Amino acid sequence: MNKDTLLQLLRDNKTMTLGNQINLVAQLSFPAILAQLSIIIMQYIDASMVGSLGARASASIGIVSTTIWLFGGLCTSAATGFYVQVAHLVGGKNYAGARDVLRQSITTTLLFSFTLMLIGICISPYLPIWLGGENAICEDATSYFFIYAATLPIIQLKTLAGGMLRSCGNVKVPSVLNIFMCVEDVLFNYLFIFPTHDTHIGNIDITIPGAGMGVKGAAIATMLSIVITCILMWWFLIFRCKELNLIHNDDKDYDDYIPKMHNIRMWLKISLPMGIEHSLMCCAQIMSTIIVAPLGTAAIAANSFGITIEALCYLPGYGIAEAATTLVGQSLGAKRKELANRFASITISAGMIIMTFTGIIMYIFAPEIISVMTPDMEVQSLAVDALRIEAWAEPMFAASIVAYGVFVGRKTVYYPCMLNLFSIWAVRITLAWYLSKDYGLNGVWTAMCIELCFRGFSSLVLLKIGAKR
Repeated sequence: MNKDTLLQLLRDNKTMTLGNQINLVAQLSFPAILAQLSIIIMQYIDASMVGSLGARASASIGIVSTTIWLFGGLCTSAATGFYVQVAHLVGGKNYAGARDVLRQSITTTLLFSFTLMLIGICISPYLPIWLGGENAICEDATSYFFIYAATLPIIQLKTLAGGMLRSCGNVKVPSVLNIFMCVEDVLFNYLFIFPTHDTHIGNIDITIPGAGMGVKGAAIATMLSIVITCILMWWFLIFRCKELNLIHNDDKDYDDYIPKMHNIRMWLKISLPMGIEHSLMCCAQIMSTIIVAPLGTAAIAANSFGITIEALCYLPGYGIAEAATTLVGQSLGAKRKELANRFASITISAGMIIMTFTGIIMYIFAPEIISVMTPDMEVQSLAVDALRIEAWAEPMFAASIVAYGVFVGRKTVYYPCMLNLFSIWAVRITLAWYLSKDYGLNGVWTAMCIELCFRGFSSLVLLKIGAKR
C-alpha cells in the first residue's frame, strides 16, 4: 500500500497489521532521512569550501556555530508548537481546524522570528569576542552571523512550512526541496566564496565567475538557497496540499490570521518548554565552545568539523523522529493510543539500528572524511580522535532523538525537556570542564559520549513510564 492509503487507514480507525505499520514508518522516514542527509552533505560542502581557505576561516564559522543552532532551534521550537496541533487535527480529520491553526501560526511565528532577528543583528559585533575568539577570526565571524540573523524570518517560514507538510504525512515535498537547496548552495558557494577562476573538464577550459567574498560569501550563498527553497515550499503548501490548502477551500476567513487564545495556550504548552530547553542546551554548547576556545585555533576548527561530520550519524535519527512525531500525533488525534505506542517502539528501534550502522562507518572512515574537509594535518588528527570517541554513543543517542520525537507527538514535552537539561548541564558540561584540563579536546568529546549514553537510557525509561499512563 502507498503512504496515503495507510494514513487513511490510521485516520479511519481501521485495522493496521504490523507490516502496515512498518511500511508506513519506512515510507515516512526514508524521504526525511534523505533530506537530513542532504543537509549533512550541504554542511560538508560548506565546510570543505570554507576549509580550503584555511583554519582561520573554518574557526570563524565554528566559533558562532553553537549560537546559530540556538537561534535556529528557537525557530524550530516555535514552529513545532503549531504543526503538532495540526497533526492531531488531521488525524481527527478536522481539516478546517488545521487550516485555521496554520493561518494563526504564520502571524505568531513571524512576530517571534523578527524579534530574534533584531536580537541577532544587535549582538553580532560582540558575539565572537564574548565566545573567546581570537582577533584574527572576529571580523569574519561577525559578518557570517549578521547575515544569518538577517535571514531568520525566512528560516522560520521554511521550518514552519516543512513541519506543516510533514504533519499531514507529506514528507516527500520538503525532503526533495531540501535536497534541491543543497544543489543551490553549492552553486551559490562557487559564485560568492571564491574569486573568478579557470578550471578544466577534460579538454574544455571553463571560467567560473566569482565574487571572492570568502566566509561572508558562504553566508550569502546559504541565505539565497534558503530563500528560494522557502518560496517553493510555501507555494506547494498553499496551492497543492489537500489538507492545508489555503486557496481552494470553502472556509476562507482571513480574520483567522489573528491568533486565538486557546491555540496560543497549546502553542506555549508545547513550544515554551522546548524553547527553554533548547536555549539552555545551546547555552551549554556555547559553554563547551568556551571550554574548547583556550585549546587553540586548531582545536576550535577540529571541534567544528567533528560536529559537522557527526551529523552523518545523528541526522538520520532526526529524520525518523519527524516520522515518529507525525505518526504518534495522528494516531492520538484519531484516539488510537495503542497504535501510537506501537509506532513509538518501531521508530525507536529503527533509529537505533540505523545510527549504530552509521556510527561504525564514522569510526572506520573518519580519517578519509576529515581529509576532504581540511588539509590541515593538526586539525585532521584532533578531529579523527574526537569522532572515534563519539561513535560509541550513537545507539543511545538515537534512542534519545527518536524518543523525543515521540514525546512531541504526544504533546508531553515538559519531562523530557527537563531530563535533557539535567543531562547536558550536570553530566556533559561538568565532565567536559574537568576532563579538558588533562585530555584537551579528547576530554571534551569523552564527556559528550558519556552524557549521550546517559540521556538515551534515561529517555527510554521515561518513555516506558509515560506509555503506562
